[in-house]
Parts: sequence; C-alpha cells; structure tokens
Amino acid sequence: MLRELNQVVQLIEDNVREVINLDEWFESNKVDAYNFRIVFFHLTGLSLNEYIRKRRLYHAHHALQNGASVTEVAYAFQYQSLDGFTRAFKSEYAYLPSVVHTLNKTLVVPPFQFNIEVKGGQKMDYKIVALPKFNFVGVSARVPMQFEGVNTAIVELAQSITQEQGQELHRVRNMELKEILNISYEADYEFKEEKGYLSHMIGVMSTMEDTKPILSICPVEECLWAVFPNEGKFPEVMQETSANIYSQWLASSEYDILPYPNFSFTKMKEDGKEAYCEIWIPVKHK
Repeated sequence: MLRELNQVVQLIEDNVREVINLDEWFESNKVDAYNFRIVFFHLTGLSLNEYIRKRRLYHAHHALQNGASVTEVAYAFQYQSLDGFTRAFKSEYAYLPSVVHTLNKTLVVPPFQFNIEVKGGQKMDYKIVALPKFNFVGVSARVPMQFEGVNTAIVELAQSITQEQGQELHRVRNMELKEILNISYEADYEFKEEKGYLSHMIGVMSTMEDTKPILSICPVEECLWAVFPNEGKFPEVMQETSANIYSQWLASSEYDILPYPNFSFTKMKEDGKEAYCEIWIPVKHK
C-alpha cells in the first residue's frame, strides 16, 4: 500500500493540469479503490478529491506568482468558470487570485510523501470473527465526520431516541452481541467540501423480520469481522485505536475492508472517564 500511495501522489503531481482518472489507474494496477480511498483519508484527513483540489490551487498560485493571468490559470487547472476558480482560491488562501502578483511572499507546499516509521512497544490486539447475514436496527442520521473529541451530533442523536424506540431496540436484539452499538456507514470519502459526512446509527444487531417502522434498518451480508478491543480514557483511546487500524494494521495485514458498516460499543467504568471499547471492521482476505 505504501508504494501505491506514493505512486498516486506522483500521478496527481504529474497531471495536475489534466483530468485525473484515478479509477482507471486503480483498475490497471489492480488496487482496491475502496480500501485505498479509506486509507488515504484516514492517513491525511483529506479525500483524494480534496487533495487534488489543494494541489491544483497550489500550482495555480505558483503560476499566478510567475505572471500568468487569472483567466489563463483558471482554465488551465480544470475550472469550468472564472467565478468558480476565484471562489475556490479565496476559500483556500483567504485572498483573491488577482492580488497574488502584488504579494511579497513565496508559497511552498510540497506534495505528500508516505514513509514507514518503525515504532516499538505498542501491540495491536485483534481477533477475526465470522458472522452470518443480519440487520443493524436503530435510529440514524447523517452526521459530520470527527476524529477528535465528542461528536455533538451523535450525542444529539442519542438524546432523540424515544421511549418507544428504546423498547423496540431491546425487543429485536436477538444475536449473541447484545450491546447498544454505534454504527457508521455511507461515509463521504469522496467529499468535495471542507467537511465530510457519514450515516450514524445507534442500534442493535438483529435477525428478526418484524421490526416496527419507527426504526431504520441497515442489512449486512455474511462476512468476517476484525475486532479491536481497547481500554482507557474515553473517547481518546477509541479514536487512537481507530486511527491505528487504518494507518498501521490495515497497511500490513492480510485483509481488506469491505464496503459494509463498521461499529463499536463502549462500556464506561465507574469513574466515568475510562471505558472498555470494541471496534468491529468488516473484512475479507486479500
């Protein structure tokens, strides 16, 4: 994966003025596009689309510094209109492209480069579990992606659950894992705005077919799940484990992620500050 990450970064850099068809590159190089986009996003905090946009604007800035006109630069870097380029440029740099030539400063933003950093001492425990086909059942909403701190949108979702919905959740949970789960799916790994969103469900696992319509249903096919237990200060320990799954474990394991929901559950300790958590990721053998 490390080699492919650097190859794609170089491909973007070499073709920053062109239409970049990454799906074609993924297919010809036999790279799983879904896994690549997830790993790239979790390593950088950017979708591939957002990274391409930033690299184009950086090179556009450099061209403007060298005396090119705003109109020339806008169309050279694949913008369909001068207004669209101007808005994107100002959003990125907080000033208009027309004033770049008057600024007495040089902008240097090198492309990403991915390297292996060898660290010792931290063991990542996990197990592989096979589950049959089932449904996630619960209350769901689109929420902003957030990798640090408490996601207030998820807190609000939890607070919105009615007594009737809570009773139905308890009725339909009939699988071995009976915890109340935080389930994430349909993430915007291709988002083009500053923030991406995902669907988040607070729910349970069920094979029952008579769920009341007051709850949402998300079906999942039979597959393997990589399970990562973690324990410590909440939510930091779970967020750190999640980051390590994508930045360390996935790059070196014999598994790829499936495009199904992932989920977690948390058991708070008596002090209210620490917790035992598990993160479940759907996977397949490479």
